[in-house]
Formats: sequence, C-alpha cells, structure tokens
Amino acid sequence: MSESTPDESNVLVCGATGYVGGRLVGRLLDKGYRVRCLVRRPEKLSKFSWVNHSRLTVIEGELQNAAATGKALQNADAAYYLVHSMQSAKGEYAKRDRELATQFRDAAQGANCHRIIYLGGLGELGPDLSEHLDSRHEVGEILQSGNVPTTVFRAAMIIGSGSASFETLRYLVERLPIMVTPKWVTTQTQPVAIRDVLRYLVECLEKQETAGRTLDIGGPDVMTYQEIMQVMAKKLGLSRRIIYPVPVLTPRLSSLWIGLVTPVSSSIARPLAEGLKNRTVCRNDEAVRLIPGECLGVEEAIEAALGKTNQGDVETRWSTAGEMPGDPDWAGGTTLTDQRCVTVDGPVDRTFAEIRSIGGAKGYWGAGFLWHIRGWMDQAIGGPGLRRGRRHPSDLHYGEAVDFWRVTKLIPNERLTLRAEMKLPGIAELDFEVEPEPTQKTDVTMTARFRPKGLLGLAYWYAVYPLHGFVFPVMLRGIARNVEAQTNAS
Repeated sequence: MSESTPDESNVLVCGATGYVGGRLVGRLLDKGYRVRCLVRRPEKLSKFSWVNHSRLTVIEGELQNAAATGKALQNADAAYYLVHSMQSAKGEYAKRDRELATQFRDAAQGANCHRIIYLGGLGELGPDLSEHLDSRHEVGEILQSGNVPTTVFRAAMIIGSGSASFETLRYLVERLPIMVTPKWVTTQTQPVAIRDVLRYLVECLEKQETAGRTLDIGGPDVMTYQEIMQVMAKKLGLSRRIIYPVPVLTPRLSSLWIGLVTPVSSSIARPLAEGLKNRTVCRNDEAVRLIPGECLGVEEAIEAALGKTNQGDVETRWSTAGEMPGDPDWAGGTTLTDQRCVTVDGPVDRTFAEIRSIGGAKGYWGAGFLWHIRGWMDQAIGGPGLRRGRRHPSDLHYGEAVDFWRVTKLIPNERLTLRAEMKLPGIAELDFEVEPEPTQKTDVTMTARFRPKGLLGLAYWYAVYPLHGFVFPVMLRGIARNVEAQTNAS
C-alpha cells in the first residue's frame, strides 16, 4: 500500500458478512478509511451500525463473477480476502476455494489493486496437514503468486464471542463434566483473541514492510486444547473437567459428537476437528516485531468473550456467514400451505417486536416439548436442531440464523420470513405478516409453506399437519398474550 493517509485510501473487504469481516469493516471506518464491500446480498449488512456510513460503498455482486470482482478491485489501495469455505462436502470446498483465489488474484492484477491481505490458518507444513488447513495455506500461496504484494496472516484458534471454535469449546465444557476425547486434546496451539486479529489486520495497512510477507499471529500462551478446556471451565465457574484422551476417535466421529453437543453442525465441525490434530503454534515473532502491541492471553480472551456473550453484545456470529437459499418467491411446483390469523390488542410495532424475538432461549410461545423433540430429531440426522439459538435475544436481521431457521425476509413492522434449514424432504418456510388496525390493534397472519420433494415430502407434510392444529394456535395466542400484557403495563 502506498504512503497515502487513511482518508485518501480505498479499501475493499471481501467477506464483510462473515465473522471477521463484519467486525473489520467498522474498525477500518473508525480509522478513517474509505471502505468498499463486495457482497452477494447487501441486506445481510443491515445489522451493522456502520451500514449507512458516509465512507462506505456497498457493491452487490458475487466473488465468482469476474466482472463484479474486477470492478470492486479497481484502483483499490488494499483488498482484504476473508473468504473460505467451511462445509466439508467431500473436499469440494478446497477446489472451490482454489478457483476463487485464482480468479481474485488475476482480477487484482488487472484492476491496479496495490495490495492484498489474507487471513489463513496456522499449522506446521507437511504431509500430515489436515485438508482444511492445507487448503487455507494453498489459498495464501495462490494469492502471493501474483504480481500484487500480498500479506498472509496465519492464526490458530480465534477466541471471541460468536466464533465457531469458541462456541464449540464453551458448549463442550458446559455440557460435559466428563469427556472421552480424541487424542488431539493434547496437541499444542497458540490461540489469539479476535480483538488482536482485528488490530493486526488494520495496523498492517500502515506498515509497508508487512507487504509480501507471511506473518504468524497468536497470543502469548501456548497451551494444549485440554488445558484451554480447563481455563474455560474456570471462567464459567465450573469444576475441573475430567478428560480421557483416546486414540480411536476419528475426525468424522469427533465431528458427529461435536454436532450433537454444540451449536456447530457436523459439516462445519469436521474441518475444525481435522485441523486440531496439527500443532498450530507461531514459527517466529515477526508479526510482533513489525506490528508491536500487547495481546490478550487465553484467560483474558475467554473472559472478554464470555462477557460479550452474557451481555448479548455479540457483534458477529459464525452462523450468519454463507450463502442464502434461493427460491424466495415460491414460484413453480406444488406448494402446501397452512395459514392462521389472530388480532392482537396492541400496536403494530410492539407486535412485530414480539414476533422478532422468536426462538433461542425464548422459544416459540409454548409447546416447548414438541419443539425440542423436533430439534432432537433433526440433530439425530445431521441437522442443526435448536442448538444454534440466535445472536441476540431481541435484535434480528436478514441472513441470521434462528435455531434451525434462517431469516430470508425482514421488513420492520410488516413481515418476517424464516426458511427451514432442518433436514426435510422438501423446502419449508414460516412467514409472519402484521397489519395495523385503526384502533391500535394488529392483525397477525402466520403462514407455513412447504414444497414437497416426491412422495416422501407429501407423506411428511400430512404426518405433521395435525400437529400444526395444536402448535400454531399456541404460538399465536402466546404472541397476543405477551403483547397485550406489555400494552396494559405501559
């Protein structure tokens, strides 16, 4: 990057809807940079306080589209590449990441981009490196093979509220006082706090000597995963966990176990579990020398992350990243519907706020045992179940996960649409529409839609349809009851 000042610099962030990227954009804006975000769905940025910032430009487009990528990169002083796949679809994520990185490298060269910054993963190089970490390293090498100076940061476990690795660790420790674990719990790692990752990413812009280098970043503590679990237990106020490492648990079995106990699905847990077998420790202190600053230790990082979690102040969450499902308008094919209505004695804004708080710890206004049974059934066949919860108890935005749902439409005080991500023989959606009446009352219409896939899909719909007659009226009565109680109390 040239010696221009922040307010003269154009910085592109690819991956702004992800865990790290969503936090990075705000910090770059705070430093005075002009920021561009290339995003597939601009609506996914709505939850961020910086979305309407005067120095922010949102460019709608897909990274796979070479023309859109080239336009976003044009004359950029720096471009952050914070994109990588986490779904273990038989190794296809590595092929996809390789193709995207190659296209991005070529587009940057043709767009007069001055610098690329990439966040990859730590891991000692060699034939035993996990496929996931090997893919992360390969992306860095592809980006550095071009003519644009590229800084590659390599980090191990990132400790921060809402990160997949942090939530996996927290749930395992909270729920399992006794654990039979794979032998990887004795592997050494060097975790780093999310705030320190962001500091490195931002401050490297002003350090020209970091261009073209690969820098390992980590906190001051080198520990085994077993030791980190005990620190987590201490910070949660729990007794020491009893941990028995055994050599027979494969990454596949480990990921299935993680998927059962934690909010992280087994498809995401598998690359994480495979990577845990590798020692992930910084090879040198070059990053600290070039970008000096004090980093949080493991205890401080866990304490800070738990504090944010307990306060409901989770800025970004692992479950929000990724592609959004298609078919938003339910065009074509057989669509089965179940529609029910209620009139609420309360204003539309209060009614919609109540609807917007659906799921998570609050639940579904009743019939909790049925929802939990449905969640357990989904988990048993590899779905997310109810484990993912939600980022915030009342705040909700487009693209966020709510238990086994995904928000696919949110128009304040008008409509909330949730699409099911549970394992189903079809496509399901739950839709809420609110309409104000002149007398400070609100009409609520709840519609369940289902597009079956074959005879199995039809059988599923008619099997669960009788339960709708119990569950859906309970939900509507619960919404009305809570809104009316708030209205009477005000």
